[in-house]
Amino acid sequence: MNPPTIIGAPVDSGQRQPGCLMGPAAYRVAGLHQMLSDLGHPAQERGDLALPETLPACAPRNPALDQLPATLGWTALIREKVEAELGRGRLPIILGGDHALALGSVAGAAAHAAALGRPLFLLWLDAHSDFHTPESTQSGNLHGTPVAYAAGRDGFAPFPPFPAPIPPERICLFGIRSVDPAERLALAEYDIAITDMRALDEQGIAAPLRAFLDRVRVANGMLHVSLDVDFLDPTIAPAVGTTVPGGATVREAHLVCEMIHETGLMTSLDLVELNPALDERSRTARLMIDLLGSLMGRKVFDRPTRSFT
Repeated sequence: MNPPTIIGAPVDSGQRQPGCLMGPAAYRVAGLHQMLSDLGHPAQERGDLALPETLPACAPRNPALDQLPATLGWTALIREKVEAELGRGRLPIILGGDHALALGSVAGAAAHAAALGRPLFLLWLDAHSDFHTPESTQSGNLHGTPVAYAAGRDGFAPFPPFPAPIPPERICLFGIRSVDPAERLALAEYDIAITDMRALDEQGIAAPLRAFLDRVRVANGMLHVSLDVDFLDPTIAPAVGTTVPGGATVREAHLVCEMIHETGLMTSLDLVELNPALDERSRTARLMIDLLGSLMGRKVFDRPTRSFT
């Protein structure tokens, strides 16, 4: 595993619930750097990114779109930073911020993989498929578009073309349990397999995840992991603005993260949608840091006892 770099991305433009911009600070307060150092992975800290004063001028075709200029600015900025860190041989960990940040992070990873001549795979740990386009979204919230962008769907002007669209067989939507009808139709056209919570209930966590990770390994692929707080059940992770009941348990989430670590395949990572304004004594931030620990090599029996008193 490459040495980690921390990039704060206080993106709050992909949805209308204020608070995600505080996510990067909450992760750091919850012990991010100490945990990485304890595991033997001291991280380079790049601080929080900031938008330029002048944002792109644009006239969206869909009048419902919210905060498009800011999201365009974040996309370009995050893509550049992620691609640069990968070029330095490092593992960029992008602290969000809402899931619109993945428009830039996955693009940066794809550009780097294409330059190396290696395939990029995308593991999307999320309650939602995020397969709308700026033209198809009715809510206007751009955090619901990154997977469609990565897959090369039409309808993304004025976003720049995705650098190297990811074929459907290289995308795994894992833990999905909320898909709009329009997204469902589009996903069928792209033949992207959805490993939803019913599939996980029937098959268990390990078998479908192992099958996907095996495809990454056989292809000598790079793996971008995007972990949304709402992948988790809201009873254990309340600090997210898009809660959907029936998510992953603590044990299931740690198993996913440990399995990813054991492959050594992860090359870049998003931690997204943490909204500290909705948290309870930092319990969600601490859980996400625990999961990051599992992604970086901590075993289930190594987890420290937590106290919230």
